[in-house]
Amino acid sequence: MRSKVDAGSRSLRLVTENLMTLHPKLVAVTQRIRARSTDSRRDYLAAVDSMRAAGTSRGRLGCTNLAHAIAAFNPGDKDVLRQTRWPNIGIVSAYNDMLSAHQPFERFPAIIKQAAREAGAVAQFAGGVPAMCDGVTQGEIGMELSLFSRDVIAMATAVALSHNVFDAALCLGVCDKIVPGLLIGALQFGHLPVIFVPAGPMTSGLPNAEKSRIRQLFAEGKVGRDALMDSEAQSYHAPGTCTFYGTANSNQMLMEVMGLHLPGAAFVNPNTPLRDALTAAAAQRVAKITALGDEYIPIAEVIDERAIVNGIVGLLATGGSTNHTIHLIAIAHAAGIVIDWNDFSELSAVVPLLAHIYPNGKADVNHFHAAGGMGFLIRELLGGGLLHDDVCTVAGEGLQRYSEEPYLDEAGKTIWRAAPLNSGDNTVLRGVAAPFAADGGLKLLTGNLGRAVIKTSAMKPEHLIVEAPAIVFDSQEAVQAAFKRGELKRDFVAVVRFQGPRANGMPELHKLTPPLGVLQDQGFHVALVTDGRMSGASGKVPAAIHVTPECLAGGPLAKVRDGDIIRLDARSGVLEVKVAAAEWAGRAHASADLSANRNGLGRALFAAVRAHASGAEQGAISFAVAESTTAAAQLLDADVTVE
Repeated sequence: MRSKVDAGSRSLRLVTENLMTLHPKLVAVTQRIRARSTDSRRDYLAAVDSMRAAGTSRGRLGCTNLAHAIAAFNPGDKDVLRQTRWPNIGIVSAYNDMLSAHQPFERFPAIIKQAAREAGAVAQFAGGVPAMCDGVTQGEIGMELSLFSRDVIAMATAVALSHNVFDAALCLGVCDKIVPGLLIGALQFGHLPVIFVPAGPMTSGLPNAEKSRIRQLFAEGKVGRDALMDSEAQSYHAPGTCTFYGTANSNQMLMEVMGLHLPGAAFVNPNTPLRDALTAAAAQRVAKITALGDEYIPIAEVIDERAIVNGIVGLLATGGSTNHTIHLIAIAHAAGIVIDWNDFSELSAVVPLLAHIYPNGKADVNHFHAAGGMGFLIRELLGGGLLHDDVCTVAGEGLQRYSEEPYLDEAGKTIWRAAPLNSGDNTVLRGVAAPFAADGGLKLLTGNLGRAVIKTSAMKPEHLIVEAPAIVFDSQEAVQAAFKRGELKRDFVAVVRFQGPRANGMPELHKLTPPLGVLQDQGFHVALVTDGRMSGASGKVPAAIHVTPECLAGGPLAKVRDGDIIRLDARSGVLEVKVAAAEWAGRAHASADLSANRNGLGRALFAAVRAHASGAEQGAISFAVAESTTAAAQLLDADVTVE
């Protein structure tokens, strides 16, 4: 393996060699991203090279510095770490025992440390990062900290690795903002090999469709809180990730299709022999790919333009979380790569939907995994020319390696075999020859209200176009209150404004799904238009989300008034208000009293973060943009053209 990142020439050569087998749209989008990112990617790789130039980090430390770093270790490990012959692996973990998905991480450091010793390495717990549960904070004040917790996690990852004594890192995280934050932070140490270590999904409980039904009945007042609590407790019942296909499980899919997991690691249940074996294998693998060996694979080589495109394709092919139309942009930016919603939308037009996982279908991620899972999915997409195979991965080979699945041999060692050639359940997972839909179900909407995204993979065809009068709200609580008063039994478009990153941290508005779903089921034509976010489990109600520019930044959504006719057309990609051009141009922007969103539960500490946040299409980034990253800076500062 090379000991130096070639700043772009290798990527260009490999892509050129593979052009004949790739879908033309995949090639065109990748080349456009590369051209757009020329300056910023060059600067990023130059910074990576400068960090690596001096050799193993702890070899440069003064004696006092190194003594501090190893003071608490046993004598044997101290002797090893005083030298530079064995690699030192930093563990960065998002463990806490309130998040069901992260509780299994409590056991992982001991497994990792033992496996590292067996591989001729040492592992140190470098640091922990915060991890909040969107399921707990959904609809609560804490949700206003959720999006920007991603950037706090990125900074905490940097703090953990800033001691500069590590030759590689293992990142332990699963949920919504946590994996993107860990990855953004790890990319600041692009010279280090990094493997992401998942915990796996909880076993299946109450079917997600039944959970959704009970939520709607509760919204209608037909069942009480006890019935709702029983339903929720049967759904979220054990250690592991929630089993629906929201942002957390989309994260795990992304880490695999982008080459940062060991193959097949994403959806193995926690506290099983295979899960523990994969955790040990990750420690042993990362020990082999440091600069001290002959198979050096720094994360800067793994995350390039092709890996980012592969991530977008994986998201589209599985009907993944709309949150990643924000997070993937921020991740790419951290690696000097500039992407936008046009890239998502153009790829969505040619990437077929191959998975039906709730909310797109009735199955959960355990059913997806049993039907063939990531190995089957990746092989199908590769065969259809819809993924770049010629990428660098932590497995040390192209993406074809990820069409395999892990299992335990008789000695309990992790080995891999080819994933099934056929889906084990065509209602859950299909091949490219017979997809659930011909497109990825994610569209860019444009018009005189700005730019937005909409997820259509869980929507019925008759709901793809809604044209109805607007009812304007400044909070999701106001929508819920109007629903309870019986004021929404009509065709309408709910405009929920001042929900963007700068306004209140862009909380998810997931609690709007049950009432709007009830109204839709009653035969009303309803839709949501907002500069806020929906859950990663966005479902059947048409929702134009992430409207950019946001209202607080002068976005035109703040000009909408009650009764204005809004057209949301997910077929042709239109989001517009039907107001005469002269009247629209002269109409003033409304304001909102956001004082109640400024304090309480830590919100005051995020004031500077909100004030400096970029727009949703620029990744809602709060960290500074280096002046040298020209292309990225131009995108962040660009005015959004409104037709």
